[in-house]
Amino acid sequence: MQVIAGKIEKPSAILVVSAHWEQKIPTITSGTHPSLLYDYYGFPEEAYAIEYPCPGERDLAQKVQQALADADITARLDEERGFDHGLFVPLKIMYPEPTIPCIQLSIVRTLDPMEHIHIGRALQRLTHEKLLVIGSGFSFHNMKAFFAPETPELNAQNQSFESWLSDTCSNQRITEEERAKRLAQWEEAPFARYCHPREDHLLPLHVCYGLAGTYCSERFELTILNKRSSMYLWSATAEPDISGKNH
Repeated sequence: MQVIAGKIEKPSAILVVSAHWEQKIPTITSGTHPSLLYDYYGFPEEAYAIEYPCPGERDLAQKVQQALADADITARLDEERGFDHGLFVPLKIMYPEPTIPCIQLSIVRTLDPMEHIHIGRALQRLTHEKLLVIGSGFSFHNMKAFFAPETPELNAQNQSFESWLSDTCSNQRITEEERAKRLAQWEEAPFARYCHPREDHLLPLHVCYGLAGTYCSERFELTILNKRSSMYLWSATAEPDISGKNH
């Protein structure tokens, strides 16, 4: 994440699409000073003492709601909800000083991939200078697999899905119609359900792709708990910087 922060201009505001927040309709934090939600368990005590007191940005939240409304997508504002670890963990690494205004956007409980691509496309209507949009999820999210014995077969399954995802997001030779179709039908990818028994952590990437509408600018490979994973960066001078990331 520090590498990506070093590659892009410092944003004036940040919109995080979090895998850790599901709602019936897209919901946007709109509080002035949201608290932090330590929405995890079983971690060392220090994990519950993390602080990241960044301000909210009600004006941006309203712009997001309006952009979605203009695309006939009903969304609501939530003044009470705090920021979950899908926001404060990556941002504490990227921007240690919590001075940049932030908002969060939920994913939708249907977990429908095309619906999330449409949400991203609706966000193309946003006009906010130097806005950074982060899709905060994980390209591999099989929690049992992280703690299971490694085998060559399972490693190959992990790599097969990663290769498919990389090609889908990076291949400049396929049309955007084909790219969107692949992402909408991601379950047909090799070993998709091994890598994502539940797709909540993949869908922030769909939102980012919908916003970008093209192949990614750069791909980053990672190994986390011995599993291959990846991050994707979409960047354009006149558009929001978009990061489809994992954590």
